[in-house]
Amino acid sequence: MAYVAVTGGQEAIQQAEQLVKYYRSKESDAVLNIAMIEKQLRLLVDRIMGEGGMYAPEYAAIALKQAEGDPAEAAFLVRAYRSTLPRNHYSLVSEPADMRVIRRISSSFRDMPGGQVLGPTNDYTHRMLNFNLKNETTEDLQAFVEEYLTDLPWDESSMNFTKIADLLRDQHLMANVANSDDEEPYDITRQKLTFPCSRSARLQTLSRGETGAMTALAYSSMRGYGAVHPTIGELRVGYTPIHIPHPFGSEEDEDGIYIGEALMTEVESINSFTQDKESGNVQFLLGYGLCFGQNELKAISMSILERSLETKGTSPAQNEEFVLTHIDSVESGGFVSHLKLPHYVTFQTYLDQIRKTQARKSKPASEEDTDDAANAEKTEVQYSGV
Repeated sequence: MAYVAVTGGQEAIQQAEQLVKYYRSKESDAVLNIAMIEKQLRLLVDRIMGEGGMYAPEYAAIALKQAEGDPAEAAFLVRAYRSTLPRNHYSLVSEPADMRVIRRISSSFRDMPGGQVLGPTNDYTHRMLNFNLKNETTEDLQAFVEEYLTDLPWDESSMNFTKIADLLRDQHLMANVANSDDEEPYDITRQKLTFPCSRSARLQTLSRGETGAMTALAYSSMRGYGAVHPTIGELRVGYTPIHIPHPFGSEEDEDGIYIGEALMTEVESINSFTQDKESGNVQFLLGYGLCFGQNELKAISMSILERSLETKGTSPAQNEEFVLTHIDSVESGGFVSHLKLPHYVTFQTYLDQIRKTQARKSKPASEEDTDDAANAEKTEVQYSGV
């Protein structure tokens, strides 16, 4: 959809686009290449991949450069590009339990099988500006990497661990999630989201939700505007293998073809307990979060909202339509941003109504127009929205 307000509008739009490039380029003494963005702004790239719904670090970095670092605009660009791609394959079900872990912690268990793996994180450091980064050079980075690998060699391929939730299930302490293996997963990219929705549709929507919006809603639940305030059973970040079916294989072939791995963050939070109707056992309830890249805040928030939407209540975080509609960065950002587009006709009608009302009030009241003035008073309203 496009608006052309006056003659020559297309030329003005083109010049506005050129101005964007000018403001990005002026006073720049070096070009920020895509590899730099992808590697050195990796957490932002991961966030864009998750909200854009496409695992492509290089393309997310391109989107960030094009959007001048605006995460919402970059996610919009990635989402729009993803919608143009053909769907050649459906991957087999990926199991995060097979994840090649780079980080794994639990706030529920101090001593867990395999131990805590702090991995790459700033959680345990002081939040102080590092002014040494101002003069950092490429040589400094290369020297650090070489020295680090010399002092601390390790084999990442051995970092596989049993999941805490599975251990609790073996002891009948964790409730199983009701799920039908025969049910076709809902595809929110091909089907319109309707309410109430299935769990697969809910999880897909949450997994590409906007990090800030999800954090705000999860925070509201933890503060008392909801019923969920969990502890983290396990948070893990790592590379999950991806397979597609073999083109000449049978349906019984569960291995498929390995096409690579994707960095993911998974959170399983432990919530209040309930009694199983069949066995009578008292068991914990699970909240689940999974997203592309290393985005721990989003995965934790997702686990809170996923469990919150499974509980009955009147708080915002328990309202399925409210949560799933408002966390979509592309939809919500686009709707708010569209206010910048011309609304001349709509606003002129408001002006006309106000002016007519003011004109009626300025006239001296008479017996003939008493009824008209009274009606004008009744019809005065304040308009909002579009």
